Amino acid sequence: MSLSRRLWEANADLAQAALEHPFVRGLGDGTLPLSAFQGYVAQDAFFLECFARAYALALARSPDRATLEVFADLVTGVREELRLHGAYAARWGVDLDGVRPGPATTAYTDFLLATASLGGVGLVCAAMTPCMRLYAHLGQSLPEEGPYAEWVRTYADPGFEALAASLEDLLDRHADDDATTAAAYRRAMELELAFFGAAL
Repeated sequence: MSLSRRLWEANADLAQAALEHPFVRGLGDGTLPLSAFQGYVAQDAFFLECFARAYALALARSPDRATLEVFADLVTGVREELRLHGAYAARWGVDLDGVRPGPATTAYTDFLLATASLGGVGLVCAAMTPCMRLYAHLGQSLPEEGPYAEWVRTYADPGFEALAASLEDLLDRHADDDATTAAAYRRAMELELAFFGAAL
């Protein structure tokens, strides 16, 4: 079994907690208050900009061309997500200019940027993979109906699954199978849960 698969399975409790989280359930069944979704979109847009910067730091330290190209594709994927957030913002009256990050957002972005600045490529992959794999998991698990169906479809899309898998491939290639890697992966999963909680 690959390292990425073992880490995902070791954190199945947090993945299940995310799927059962009231915020995520509300996205799936359409009962999430619009105000909660608006706040989430604003915070997530800020988060994604930092996510792209973390990818860029890893890209700059890529040890080979193949790794560089994958990180470049992942940055492009974040740009597509940001365009989607822009469409949400226009449709539902969300101001994305001058977003002030909340404590949960800051905790997550500080963790990612510190890891990307100080850690090796493998550790960066361990810190960033949970976001990609968890969102693909949620998108593939939730019903594509109701007012938030577009959000679900985005993360259920095979293209997003391919990006998540490509990051997992980098994790398998570059990360050490040790306690530091496992701790970074689990910390990111915990921060995902806290991010959903803050949205409510």
